[in-house]
Amino acid sequence: MPFLPRPQKLKGMVGDKGFDPLGLSDWVPVEWLRESELKHGRVCMLAVLGFVATDVGFRIPGAMHQVASINAHDMAVEMGGMTQILTWIAVAECIGYLAILEMLDGSGRQPGDFGFDPLQIGGANDPEMQLKEIENGRLAMLAFAGIVTQAVLTGKGFPYF
Repeated sequence: MPFLPRPQKLKGMVGDKGFDPLGLSDWVPVEWLRESELKHGRVCMLAVLGFVATDVGFRIPGAMHQVASINAHDMAVEMGGMTQILTWIAVAECIGYLAILEMLDGSGRQPGDFGFDPLQIGGANDPEMQLKEIENGRLAMLAFAGIVTQAVLTGKGFPYF
């Protein structure tokens, strides 16, 4: 934002575009903000893929899964699946919170790095790969918001118009 002061705590971070209009980096640890951005970006990349794939016809077997993406939440609540989802998300968040606390205490762990790299892509220490992940995550967050909004407004599946 050209009319706002440039956030100093973001200087030198991968993906820094000088955008922090609320000044969050002044009162929240930047590592925690980056961890959150990466987590939400990764979830939205999967969500966009899953939302669109379901609407074009890729579905897992079972009566509860034979609904459009926009109706999946209501079906999961009705069938009791949301309790399981909430439980497993809570477990994952607790483990992630412990990792964040260790990172903030100076363990040397980089935000978003859980040491899980089965394909040996090795992006944890590569600024170019980190930038790609951050920018694709930002795009996915916007894309998911747009896809869900369009699906609700039109009441139609893919291509949502």
